[in-house]
Amino acid sequence: MRSEPVVVVDAEQEETLERVAAVDVAKATGRVCTRLPDPGRRGKRVTRVWEVPATTNAIIELGDQLMVEGVERVVVESTSDYWRPFVYLLGAAGLRVWLVNAREVKNVPGRPKTDTIDAVWLAKLNERGMLRPSFVPPAQIRQLRDYTRLRSDLVAERSRHKQRLEKLLEDALIKLSTVASDIFGVSGRVMLEALIAGRRDPRQLADLARGKLRVKQAALVEALTGRFDDHHAEIARMLLDQVDSLDAQIDRITARIDQLLTDIPEPVDPTTSGQDSGEGGGEGSGEGSGGSAPCEASRYYPPAQRLAEIPGIGLKAAQVIIAEIGLDMRQFPTAKHLASWAKLSPRTIQSGPRNRSGQTGKGNPYLKSVLGEAAAAASRTDTFLGERYRRLVKRRGKLKALVAVARSILVIIWQLLANPHARYHDLGRDYHNTRIDKNRKVRTHLRQLQALGYHVTLTTT
Repeated sequence: MRSEPVVVVDAEQEETLERVAAVDVAKATGRVCTRLPDPGRRGKRVTRVWEVPATTNAIIELGDQLMVEGVERVVVESTSDYWRPFVYLLGAAGLRVWLVNAREVKNVPGRPKTDTIDAVWLAKLNERGMLRPSFVPPAQIRQLRDYTRLRSDLVAERSRHKQRLEKLLEDALIKLSTVASDIFGVSGRVMLEALIAGRRDPRQLADLARGKLRVKQAALVEALTGRFDDHHAEIARMLLDQVDSLDAQIDRITARIDQLLTDIPEPVDPTTSGQDSGEGGGEGSGEGSGGSAPCEASRYYPPAQRLAEIPGIGLKAAQVIIAEIGLDMRQFPTAKHLASWAKLSPRTIQSGPRNRSGQTGKGNPYLKSVLGEAAAAASRTDTFLGERYRRLVKRRGKLKALVAVARSILVIIWQLLANPHARYHDLGRDYHNTRIDKNRKVRTHLRQLQALGYHVTLTTT
């Protein structure tokens, strides 16, 4: 049986160009390939390949040369961090530069693998419009991203030092963490300083407890009885100094992030209504409506503050999200594009008559990490997102339910950033229950009972 043909619309980037260039990037150099029309042969191309040092002056000179030759688009393969000078400097020269994923530009298997062949292959793909550009945020967002990523790394490093100190206490037979929920709180820190100073009497140390910990005197005496000696004190001093230093650096970076967010202007696109026509229906209907409530026209709310109103997202998480996806949602035409870029979209693999679901992919690790934490926090709330998790976890499991909630949060984020006048409005935990088709549900239960052999008579109460 012959099926009807389906018209597939080409993507926007699928355009054939006459004058293109490509750069196969290495650490010290870049192999440049240009494909230009041959003036002596109609319909033919002239391919030139040469090596350019990955230095500022050499790349600026390359940009001037490509501008003179009328190159319409330059493609740079994403290789570690070595692509940055080529993308930044060629873009500053006025060229249209695309950064492309190395996984999507692999050479045909069976052919030789050289830098020259890779550069020519990349230029041919560029010429025929068979590539997709990666998202490269503007300079201000890149600066913000550097600070937020450094803060995340320093927080992780601080956690490692705290864990080392806790292991040191275990080695000294001090079980303070079994009594105090946070050994680096006010009471725990005072006790640690006293231990380092040479005070080893468990009762005197327990008397230093403050707040709610004071009622646990007996347990503290037992936990603080150990063999904490001078070498433990010396190492603990070093670790505490490292923690304090990291605390100061994190506070300094946080203040800098706040200032950068204040200086970044929020783009206003009057053509963007903040509505995503692609969302809706099924279990996720309404997930994009969370950010559609308009705010007062007379009051301005910063983007980070508006994102922090979403359940599970705090101010620091909102800062990380803005640093990773930017403020201009014209980079992502719909919320589906953003979810796909973040690798939070369901993936279907079709082979003949079989359809199966695939893994979502890795995506941006910083963005997926903060969205995963936000989804876990939102799942414990009495909100629409919390109820969405509880509905899904019954039949899909915890991990898939968390991914679905993370995607819902990302859709809401897109709505809020696409419309600067939108505020988050929770749909409520009873959103789905109030939209149940009662007649349909009654018919379903009747069919199930009749299938079991029952004769049912309905009466209205």
